[in-house]
Amino acid sequence: MKIGDLELGGLPLFLAPMEDVTYKSFRYMCKKFGADVMYTEFVNSDALVRNVAKTKLKMSLFDFDRPVAIQIYGHDIGAMAEAAKVAEEAGPDFIDINFGCPMKKIVRRGAGAALLQDLPRMQEMAAAVVKAVRLPVTAKTRLGWDEHDKPVVEAALRLQDAGIAALAIHGRTRSQLYNGQADWTLIGEVKNHPRITMPIIGNGDVKGPRQAEELWRQSGVDGLMIGRPAIGRPWIFREIKHFLATGETLPPPSVEDVVDNVREQLQLSIAWKEDERRGILEMRRHLAKYFPHLPNFREMKIKLLQSEDYETVDKLLDLIAEEYRGMKVDYTDIGLS
Repeated sequence: MKIGDLELGGLPLFLAPMEDVTYKSFRYMCKKFGADVMYTEFVNSDALVRNVAKTKLKMSLFDFDRPVAIQIYGHDIGAMAEAAKVAEEAGPDFIDINFGCPMKKIVRRGAGAALLQDLPRMQEMAAAVVKAVRLPVTAKTRLGWDEHDKPVVEAALRLQDAGIAALAIHGRTRSQLYNGQADWTLIGEVKNHPRITMPIIGNGDVKGPRQAEELWRQSGVDGLMIGRPAIGRPWIFREIKHFLATGETLPPPSVEDVVDNVREQLQLSIAWKEDERRGILEMRRHLAKYFPHLPNFREMKIKLLQSEDYETVDKLLDLIAEEYRGMKVDYTDIGLS
């Protein structure tokens, strides 16, 4: 698969862009375990144009990231074109446009998935961003607005005509948010449409190696994108690659291995934030997902999520490693999408 002149190999695995999730330390962990392509958190185009420091910080890129994209979103076509120029200066390998975010605060301003209700405007915005930069431009979207409005095939054709170099499709509608089952049949229709020549990346319900293989074979997509299932399980990329290469399932990690990786990610977060408390707060979403299905773990989990200093978290991690020594962490049936 290629994005512009960027060669990504046979079936690349993408870490989906997620707000307050795909920051430096988490991207590092996913790359460590085999993710092929990184995305930053999605970036507000209006804030970029206004030169908001906190927003520009989201575009900080590192050598381990590559290949990496900066994803931008917005409702104003001119601001999106200008934001793309600012993002290009940060040195990503490509620019991505968010046409899929279902969050109310994004949609009510006419950005993200709202553009699925106005395909001509979506196409115009994509074309303006493509024209504004020298880098390849990709996009991420959903099947449509709701069960009765799924224009993803037309959207894909319009985006391809606008110059979009690759398209990631989340197999749900905006109204579904992250609920229900992803529909990969429609993703496959886009991929196998006779007029579609750009690479198609499938996203949604890639919860493990077997689902990854099944959904890939069902749809024929050029790449797989993994979002929330990687939270608390960055080694999912390694598991998928191993299964696709050998047909064998890797054993689940031990509690001690998970503790070591949690500690590594936490230390990276603290170093990146240059603030112990802020680094720990940044990690809470991940801490909540790292130890599924451990017996009698609720009290320990609450303590982890309430701790605000490294010494306390470090001691709790030691206690977890000792109390559950020799146990494996079971990531099956964790209900993520």
